[in-house]
Amino acid sequence: MNTPLLQANLGMLRTLVAPPRYDRAALKPGILHIGLGNFHRAHQAVYLNALMNAGGDPAWGIIGAGVRDPDTATRDLLMQQDCLYSVVEVDFDRAAASVIGVMTGFVPVEPQGNAALIHAMTDPETRIVSLTVTEGGYFLDGNGDLNTDHPTLLHDIAAPQAPNSAFGAIIAALAARRAQGIKPFTVMSCDNLPGNGDIARAVITGLAQRINPDLAAWINEHVTFPNGMVDRITPATGDRERALVAERFGLADLAPVICEPFKQWVLEDSFTDGRPALEEVGVTFTHDIASFEKMKLRILNGGHAIMAYAGAMLGFTYSHDAVTDPLIHAYLRKTLETDVLPFVAPVPGFTPQEYLETILGRFANPGVADTISRLSYDGSNRQPKFIVGSIAENLQAGRPPAGLALSSALWCRYCLGRDEHGGTIAPNDPNWDQLHATAQRAQSEPEVWLDQEPVYGAVGRDPVFREAFATALRRLQEHGTASTLQDHVEGNA
Repeated sequence: MNTPLLQANLGMLRTLVAPPRYDRAALKPGILHIGLGNFHRAHQAVYLNALMNAGGDPAWGIIGAGVRDPDTATRDLLMQQDCLYSVVEVDFDRAAASVIGVMTGFVPVEPQGNAALIHAMTDPETRIVSLTVTEGGYFLDGNGDLNTDHPTLLHDIAAPQAPNSAFGAIIAALAARRAQGIKPFTVMSCDNLPGNGDIARAVITGLAQRINPDLAAWINEHVTFPNGMVDRITPATGDRERALVAERFGLADLAPVICEPFKQWVLEDSFTDGRPALEEVGVTFTHDIASFEKMKLRILNGGHAIMAYAGAMLGFTYSHDAVTDPLIHAYLRKTLETDVLPFVAPVPGFTPQEYLETILGRFANPGVADTISRLSYDGSNRQPKFIVGSIAENLQAGRPPAGLALSSALWCRYCLGRDEHGGTIAPNDPNWDQLHATAQRAQSEPEVWLDQEPVYGAVGRDPVFREAFATALRRLQEHGTASTLQDHVEGNA
């Protein structure tokens, strides 16, 4: 009989499961987090759980929040089990489980108007508002500027007291705090974006400028937006993950999170009204965020993309199977070593080559069972952030990046919706219809793929890269994925 995960049952957990060692009733929600997906629950919440276990200040509990309809399902699951959930760190055949108890509650989800969310953010106890709304959730256009013509933002501009976006709700709460003489909170982006704090500032002040320029100036002067780099491989939860938790740990958990043991968080120490002592549980505070995030985004996230589209075309389901395939492994290593590492600086603790060896080992962890589909998702938003920058640096250095050109050609081929064996690739991007149509045209006109200005920008207009991409796409068409990868690895392409 598996033990339902409830506060009343924490004393009944098996010895293999580590429960919270602090008084949950003493927690106060100093942090409100928008976007309570698996990554946040395996990352920020785990750090804070460790801090509370070490005797940290209970004023830094977390209250969850969301602004999308799917967030309601997450809230329902967590509220059913007293906002408890398990995190299982899997390292090949070893697994360790902990129950995370740092959540104090979950704000009712109201995608239209967000009244409960605004009320919670206006509470003086809330001193940090953090968010993981994904790379595509910042309403940026192809030039990286705020797209105030987006329908959601147009609504927020017209009805600022009843906004539908997370950013509109943050602005409404800051306006209320200002009017009531309450100190503003820190806005802390935990999304996988270079300069995520700077981007959050630009989005919030840019939207506020359209609503109330005086408020925008006040936010820019009084609210801090620390940049941060976050890292942990955390796949989606499904029946497999729930069964693993039940079978190995005797726990009936509706919302477990499976992840790798590795985690990293690097933050600027810039907070409006205090912060938890996260340095006591391994968070690095520094003003040199850029070097850390570039290494991670270019090698790990870029590596995921390089591997994923090749793996998808060859019919792989899981990343660990793809990265341990000799051909994909050789292609991934060569592309990263040739086209990416030369433009990445070392950081404290890692040279680029050492970091590469680390991520190859992390990718190969079968216990995590990360899917190729998840890693391939939303290429139209991820490619500019993880791949195109490396292409640009190669071109500026006079080095045609053949491996990255092939990676772009594989993404184009992927968007046709069929793998090498004729299997269907399901739509896997918010812009799938456009990508699919463009990929079809590119089979006879390769340049149209690079004409996607929001993705490639100036890189797509570069004649050297256009030729390298066209050559790679033709080889995929004529010889198939495996042969093209083999030729590239052997230096015959």
